Amino acid sequence: MGRSGIITFKGNPMTLEGDDVVVGADAPEFTLHYADAGIQALTLADLKGKPSIISVVPSLDTPVCAIQTKKFNEELASLGDQVNAVTVSRDLPFAQARFCGAEDVSMRTASDYQSHQFGTAFGVTIEELKLLTRAVFVLDADGKVAYKEIVPEVTEEPDYSAAMAALRMLA
Repeated sequence: MGRSGIITFKGNPMTLEGDDVVVGADAPEFTLHYADAGIQALTLADLKGKPSIISVVPSLDTPVCAIQTKKFNEELASLGDQVNAVTVSRDLPFAQARFCGAEDVSMRTASDYQSHQFGTAFGVTIEELKLLTRAVFVLDADGKVAYKEIVPEVTEEPDYSAAMAALRMLA
């Protein structure tokens, strides 16, 4: 059952698949994939132990998604290895790696292309487009959701300051 009235894409109402993730609750389990000497898995367990930011974008091949990824990459540089950071999309892992190389992005990218499990678990799959909506999640070191933003209009940028403030409070 989809959730309506949460997001629009270019002004058109869209439906989100999956359950709504609640701040204060445990983050849902997931498996994503990234390119690093082949295809590697990334799970919630891999992020535990440090605060984490998960930046969710529809596709790195679009201007706003590229801006979001580069902006978080710049903002996160000052925190070094105190935090985990990952941008999630449904782009293929090799395309994500190519984007990072071309744009000098050092933060990890991971893909929900295989099972679409992340999108469903976090409630960020746009039913009509089968892409992920624009969102940001901050998790504490134990994997609890400390901050969540589902951007109401998919073509607009998230609130970088609020997300980074939430992350810095945990770092």
